[in-house]
Amino acid sequence: DAIQWLEEFLLGCGKTLIFVSHDRAFLQELSTRFLELDRGQLTSWECDYSTYVERKTAVLEAEEQQNDKFDKKLAAEEAWIRQGIKARRTRNEGRVRALKKMREERRQRRERQGQARMTLQQADRSGKLVVALENAGFSYGETPVFNSLSTTILRGDKVGVIGPNGAGKTTLLRLLLGELEPTSGTVRFGTRQQVCYFDQMRGQLDLEKTVLDNIGNGTDFVDVNGVRRHVIGYLQDFLFSPERARTPVKVLSGGERNRLLLARLFTQPANLLVLDEPTNDLDMDTLDLLEQLLVSYDGTLLLVSHDRAFLNNVVTSSLVFEGEGSVVDYAGGYDDWVAQRTLAEAAASTEITDAPKREKKGTRPPGESEQKRLGYMEKRELEQLPARIEEMEALLEELHAQVNSPEVFSDHQKLREIQRRLEETEIALSVAYDRWQELEERPQ
Repeated sequence: DAIQWLEEFLLGCGKTLIFVSHDRAFLQELSTRFLELDRGQLTSWECDYSTYVERKTAVLEAEEQQNDKFDKKLAAEEAWIRQGIKARRTRNEGRVRALKKMREERRQRRERQGQARMTLQQADRSGKLVVALENAGFSYGETPVFNSLSTTILRGDKVGVIGPNGAGKTTLLRLLLGELEPTSGTVRFGTRQQVCYFDQMRGQLDLEKTVLDNIGNGTDFVDVNGVRRHVIGYLQDFLFSPERARTPVKVLSGGERNRLLLARLFTQPANLLVLDEPTNDLDMDTLDLLEQLLVSYDGTLLLVSHDRAFLNNVVTSSLVFEGEGSVVDYAGGYDDWVAQRTLAEAAASTEITDAPKREKKGTRPPGESEQKRLGYMEKRELEQLPARIEEMEALLEELHAQVNSPEVFSDHQKLREIQRRLEETEIALSVAYDRWQELEERPQ
């Protein structure tokens, strides 16, 4: 909620904004231009974030192809020069000078910073049931955290936990892991669970010890998926140089500490992975890699995060704190929750508006209204609905095209208005489809 408020405030403030962020949804919402610092070069990209990613990917692919061609040509010239004296005859002096220039160009080339290479250790499969809650609640004394929560988490589910700071997300995780007993209702656990827990407070790290000692615990090797690896080599997969690996944890940045905690956790086999705010301070390349790792993970995942893009890309369902002790189970990620909540609110609003009309006409036993034949006005409505739906679909297509046009990104007010119309049209289209189906199923 705080992030969305900040987005609204900054979009409406009408001032020039320069900001640094790893929040991709925030970047997509606010940015109209990017200044990227890459290997000593400052580049300007005038577009939204998703377009920037596409263009940057294309540039890097073209650069890689060009470098491959250059390296092959350099290798061929190096092979030629090694042939001996005939390569240094007068008529080949220009070729020799060109080779020296290529060597210097290759020496000056700055490679991109390496990407982390993460691997999750797979444990034996857990039982099909991971945890089941039946009307479960938890309170601290007289203060309720949540109540009447019923949900079932099965092997392979990827569940996001969404809610404001202080709502009780970590408390819910601890209850799902059996670390806390519910104050009401019941919790039932599955079998053969091996848990790996990422603590947002990073309490598992010893700040006084070095990076090496936090991973190796005094040994030089770790076992990862049955392969014995030297701790230094393993840490390089998480972008720690040998020098950095020998420094105390207390001098590391927030992003480095997160990477170190992930490195520590991934040395342990697990079939239930619990990540409490793992995305804090991680750079975008590492975020993308962690996403890919979690999407392909065969075990069960419980994830707490405020990163909306991360939730959208990883989780298959969400437990959402909606206030006053209510936790609601939704299918999908963050955007799916917002869409379902918006439709529910629209439906509730329609029901409240129509209630007085239904009271005036009297109540009808359940099922009887469904069998009532269509009246003249309802038949007219049914005839007109397909055309209305086509109009709304065409409007949606037009609005999507406007959102993706470059000129709209430079006008924040216009962008916000188009996004508002998009949301309203999508809701209206969904209501129209439901009404069409309802009328189609009634006797003519």
